[in-house]
Amino acid sequence: MKRLLVATTNRGKLGEIEAILSGVAIELVALADLPHIDEPEETGATFAENARLKALYYAAASGLNTVADDSGLEIEALDGAPGVHSARWHGTDYDVKFGKIRELLRAAGHETSRARFVCHAAIASEGRIVFETEHTVEGRIADAPAGDHGFGYDPIFLYPPLGVTLAQIGREEKARISHRGKAFHAVRRFLDQPPG
Repeated sequence: MKRLLVATTNRGKLGEIEAILSGVAIELVALADLPHIDEPEETGATFAENARLKALYYAAASGLNTVADDSGLEIEALDGAPGVHSARWHGTDYDVKFGKIRELLRAAGHETSRARFVCHAAIASEGRIVFETEHTVEGRIADAPAGDHGFGYDPIFLYPPLGVTLAQIGREEKARISHRGKAFHAVRRFLDQPPG
């Protein structure tokens, strides 16, 4: 495996992944480096199904070995919502999403809730999935958004062992503890294996 396409258009996610995979003896390629490829419709019912779908789709469209992930936030008091719909749930404005979470929690009689982030990563090569892994990080919904590191739902996800949100944690520490960090460290271990 000489080249690996990192199949995401999310700049924050791409930066995290590239930092974790830095130094791997494989050339990383971003979607922005290629001619435009339309995004696939994410029809999976699970993070695993969507990660596999995206990896296979972009590998077929680009002709490159491809790693893709699907990740999101599951809030216990909201029956696991937004879950696999996290990216497009109530639009793309995260202040609106945060407000909706607060509104739904209060409607259900809660001020906060246990929550977790999930990340499933998959590598596609020659029309099949050759590696996949899934990791989580447990926490709860913060009383208010805090922090300017990270992206997405990070400012409202409180990580209890440190007492701060994921958006208040630096990139190296986040790569060690987060769902995506753990998943892509597993991807790195797979890529670092000797051929065969």
